[in-house]
Amino acid sequence: MAKAAKPKKVVSMEEALWKSADKLRGSVEPAEYKHVVLSLFFLKFASDKFEAQRNMIAEKYGDKFIDNIAFYTKDNVFYLPAESRWSFIMENAKQDDIALKIDTALFTIEKTNPALKGALPDNYYSRLHIDTSKLASLLDEIDKINTDDSENDIIGRIYEYFLGKFALAEGKGKGEFYTPKCIVNLIAELIEPYDGILYDKTVAGLIQKKDLKSA
Repeated sequence: MAKAAKPKKVVSMEEALWKSADKLRGSVEPAEYKHVVLSLFFLKFASDKFEAQRNMIAEKYGDKFIDNIAFYTKDNVFYLPAESRWSFIMENAKQDDIALKIDTALFTIEKTNPALKGALPDNYYSRLHIDTSKLASLLDEIDKINTDDSENDIIGRIYEYFLGKFALAEGKGKGEFYTPKCIVNLIAELIEPYDGILYDKTVAGLIQKKDLKSA
């Protein structure tokens, strides 16, 4: 009798981030962790949103529209070519050229989506020279993070986590400081935005008023 498949372990974002940091120890400086992880998480986040939108388009309009970029941008979803999708990255995670594939994925996303011009790193992972097995293990940890989060600022949450955990000492000498989320929310409330989005450029944070009310 065949054994039942074990259910996939669900881990918290913080646990996955801590394990991802373990994969980087000895390869890059602690203050660099957030930059390494954020771009990889962005790939997964953007890809998950793309796949959800792609499925919606196929169901609502038919397969002939699934590669129509306008059907993505109208809902603020980035269109991802095949080589930029998380599934492609994970399929090739153990290949010797995975760093180049990640750089190519980021370059292709930026080229395909003009709104991202200058926002993504250029040849970053190739220049880091992280051991392939370590990079593959890091990708496995990122893959466990659930991007279907009720928070609007999930990327800001990751940045905040690494800044608070690893970059605090280094950051003080470089003009980079950690601000607790409760203080960020208080500042936003004092500003009293009534609609739209409040943008905090320092952590690429997007905070909507309705979320502050429910916080």
